Amino acid sequence: MTAPTLIFAWGNPSRGDDALGPRFIERVEALQLPGVQCLTDFQLQVEHALDLQDRRRVLFVDASVNALAPFEVNTIAPAQDATFTTHAMSPQAILQVFRDLQAEEPPPAWLMAIRGSTFELGEPLSASAEAHLDAAVAWAAGWIKAAPKRKRRSPR
Repeated sequence: MTAPTLIFAWGNPSRGDDALGPRFIERVEALQLPGVQCLTDFQLQVEHALDLQDRRRVLFVDASVNALAPFEVNTIAPAQDATFTTHAMSPQAILQVFRDLQAEEPPPAWLMAIRGSTFELGEPLSASAEAHLDAAVAWAAGWIKAAPKRKRRSPR
């Protein structure tokens, strides 16, 4: 059975604060919340559109030098952007691939951008990124628990 909520994060654990995505997944998995599947990779690729099948909602998570601290969360929609033809795609492009392949709308999706500042190879996660990660995981735990429950059909 496919979990209704997918959390998909990406980043390189060897590049300082770029590890925020994979570290976020580690923390959320440790919470063992029902109805949640977590996936992580170094970058988003076209085949990740298949991971959206049978989901009710998706949270994409990545590190960002542009996000307001500690993090930002925004709803996102399908879009064929410049990443569509590259090996590293945007979440919006993944949603568009899903729409194109399935001939239906993708599940509702959000992008969480966790503020990072140090992305050098071999650097550890910065102290500020660690604090931002704590805040992001706390928010996500509430978001997951507040998921709308599937309505039961009344017997006829």
